[in-house]
Amino acid sequence: MIDLHCHILPGIDDGAKTIDDSMAMARVAVAEGITHILATPHYKNGRWTNEKDVVLQSVTAVQKELDNRDIPLTIFPGQEVRIVGELMEDVLENKIQFVDEDNKYLMIEFPTATIPAFTDSLFFNLQKTGVTPIIVHPERNHAILNDPTILLNLVQKGALAQLTAGSYIGSFGKKIQKLSKQLIEANLVHFIASDAHNTTTRTFYMKDAYNKLEKEFGKEKLLEYKQVTKDIVNGELIHSAEPKLIKQSKFLGLF
Repeated sequence: MIDLHCHILPGIDDGAKTIDDSMAMARVAVAEGITHILATPHYKNGRWTNEKDVVLQSVTAVQKELDNRDIPLTIFPGQEVRIVGELMEDVLENKIQFVDEDNKYLMIEFPTATIPAFTDSLFFNLQKTGVTPIIVHPERNHAILNDPTILLNLVQKGALAQLTAGSYIGSFGKKIQKLSKQLIEANLVHFIASDAHNTTTRTFYMKDAYNKLEKEFGKEKLLEYKQVTKDIVNGELIHSAEPKLIKQSKFLGLF
């Protein structure tokens, strides 16, 4: 199992605080069946920067400790990149760590409450350079909760989206859980990742989420999500199902 969103690197954002915290998270991940983790510390979210060089150094240190402790887990470097107006410049200045080695996929985080007005133009510019934006945890964005057609518009134009395991199993509340299921039904999310921050309040839930996915949508959907995860890591082209509309009336007035 591969987890493409995790705050396992110690002391650089709101995830693991120490290397021992990182090791504790690693043990929980391995117990769930996770073999590979994309480390995604926050980038330019208003509190942390974590440019590419910092991420690479931290991943190397954590992997060395994992190997020393005989924990069978492989860590890849990544970032959870807050959408900012200067993102294209940051890419050119080599501050950005993509998901894959060919720089085809980039994890993008929206502010909690809104979708910036420049999102469409930025995504267009990224895609012109061969980069596919992956929207992380759209189900927790208040604007999308109120109007899922915002996400539909972005996915129709070529963006991918990552659902958080905890959202799907209900750890962020019933409204977000309901939307999570509907996003799967509408082909508006393409894979599941943990967004784990620790071993208590924000843990992995990947095994539970995959079990629920198979129960509600069948083994074919489970295999599809796992394949998409592998293809993203390998920089392969993603063939996704046609996205569909979710009726807005079910969501208006939540916030």
